[in-house]
Amino acid sequence: MRKRSVIIANRHNTSISLEDEFMQELELIAIMENKTVNQLVTEIDSERTSPNLSSAIRIYILEYIKQKNTEH
Repeated sequence: MRKRSVIIANRHNTSISLEDEFMQELELIAIMENKTVNQLVTEIDSERTSPNLSSAIRIYILEYIKQKNTEH
């Protein structure tokens, strides 16, 4: 697990702690959605119910993958 710096809403610097595998998935999702990682994290942050942003990102990734799997 590594800490990474992200910018939320183009103005707020924060750090997230994600395993390399989750970070790779987050980067792939951002590419598939034609967004930057910062844009995607901003969206996740604005919709999260979890007090922990890193946990919210992991849940988002899991839900994204589950949704894509049901589409096929």
